[in-house]
Amino acid sequence: MLKLIKYLSSYKILIIVVMVFAIASTVASIVGPKILGKATTKLFEGVLGKIAGTSTTIDFAYIENIIIQTLSLYLVSTLFGYIQGWIMSGVSMDITYRFRKDIAAKINRMPLKYFDGTNQGEVLSRVTNDVDTLSQTLNQSMTQIITSVVTVIGVLVMMFSISWMMTLVSLLIIPLSMVIVMLIVRQSQKYFKQQQDYLGHVNGHVEEMYGGHVVMKAFSGEARSVEKFDTYNNTLYSSAWKSQFLSGMMMPVMMFIGNLGYVAVSILGGYLAIKKTITIGDIQAFIQYVRSFTQPITQLANISNVLQQTAAAAERVFEFMNEDEEIPESSEPLTLQSVNGIVEFKNVRFGYNPEKIVIKNFSAVIHPGQKIAIVGPTGAGKTTIVKLLMRFYDINSGAILVDGHNINDFTRGDLRCLFGMVLQDAWLYNGTILENIRYGRMNASDEEVYAAAKAARVDHFVRTLSDGYNLVLNEETTNISQGQMQLLTIARAFLADPSILILDEATSSVDTRTEVLIQEAMDNLMRGRTSFIIAHRLSTIRNANLILVMNEGDIVEQGSHEELLAHGGFYAELYNSQFESALVN
Repeated sequence: MLKLIKYLSSYKILIIVVMVFAIASTVASIVGPKILGKATTKLFEGVLGKIAGTSTTIDFAYIENIIIQTLSLYLVSTLFGYIQGWIMSGVSMDITYRFRKDIAAKINRMPLKYFDGTNQGEVLSRVTNDVDTLSQTLNQSMTQIITSVVTVIGVLVMMFSISWMMTLVSLLIIPLSMVIVMLIVRQSQKYFKQQQDYLGHVNGHVEEMYGGHVVMKAFSGEARSVEKFDTYNNTLYSSAWKSQFLSGMMMPVMMFIGNLGYVAVSILGGYLAIKKTITIGDIQAFIQYVRSFTQPITQLANISNVLQQTAAAAERVFEFMNEDEEIPESSEPLTLQSVNGIVEFKNVRFGYNPEKIVIKNFSAVIHPGQKIAIVGPTGAGKTTIVKLLMRFYDINSGAILVDGHNINDFTRGDLRCLFGMVLQDAWLYNGTILENIRYGRMNASDEEVYAAAKAARVDHFVRTLSDGYNLVLNEETTNISQGQMQLLTIARAFLADPSILILDEATSSVDTRTEVLIQEAMDNLMRGRTSFIIAHRLSTIRNANLILVMNEGDIVEQGSHEELLAHGGFYAELYNSQFESALVN
């Protein structure tokens, strides 16, 4: 909550204005009953005078004046209340906007390892549910807190001005109220926190199952998915109803305590009226104040529950905002006018976990235009090399150089512009084919997109589609084939026109004819560019200038295809095992 208050400090002037209007509105409504009590007293005295025969008229002019004053006060109170509500709505919406903007910016500054270990739905829940909770609280509860506190203080002053004895009787309910509030808050806080956490778990599971529902159905995982969902949902249900039940107890309990005070004040007021130490109008005003006194206390008790939920949401939001970020960019970043494509690894050491190093003392020099194949068994560190080149992760020690410059001297954005990537998992988004290709260079003209498509062997199949380049790919890209998706990503890389390429062999899940097309497109793309190829099928990288053979994070062999086969080492063993497997099949 202290962090949230600090976050609100930039709105302090507007919040002060809101407080001023809220106080003015509340004071106007507080003064009303006492002024109205004068009209009641005057009316009562006039009626008694008629009954006793001491007077024949009631001073309706005085009463009318009092009523006009009271109505004016209530109108002013309403107007001020509207103004402070309007300002506070603007502040709360702006805070919501800032929160989402800050979270979006934070996401772009966070290292990839956070998202590797965090459910996507958890992140989404913090951006949506938790921020919405904060927004609603700020909009509804902040002004209510101000008006409730001012009402309690103002009403207390007015009550003392009428009768200190009746006021003391009224105050007896406060210690009892506070004890009950503290008992309920202590129990409900943990359930509000649990409710927010499991709301994130439920969202994450639903998002995960929806995103992978084809795989889930293919492996008959519906029952397991529903079972896991039920576990999360039951916990959410349990914590939600407990938190809501406990918060719901506040109002009836506080009303009961308020009614006890109301009864005590009525009895004492009647006794004092009989003794003629207080007027009827003052009793009427005091009873109104007692009701006005217990209501804000009840509201504050109820708000305390809302604030618990706010604290839980704020904790999750600020927890995310305080996550470790990527290593800061260089204060004087390097910009290259042209790139030759020389890449050098110098004693690179890296581990996703500092206690478990996966790349140990890796060194290699790649010359411009060379085709470098990275091969090895699963888990050898092939993809890790690519992640380090792109600075998705920062190395533990050593250095990676591009044209003799340390990659840490570039901004991440400038560094990644030097590379083009075609991955095995083709990523396309919900948009037209034209827009998906243009993602490689957002300012490219339509003619440049068409040229890139032709170079990537995409143009022919696109023009056979019903809407051609304007065909909208659905969210899961099921309206084109896997091979066509790969060709589109190659066209995107062509359009980007990078100096260095990273290719994750993408032909393992396509037919032979499409594989030939993809291979032609990739060969065309690699021409004249330094290229890193993560190879799964060794038969496709025989013409590589250099093959880096990796095992358990180390380069155990390097050389050309013929040299490595002649050596008869680990590469020859891998190659022969694939060749034998192909013969068996």
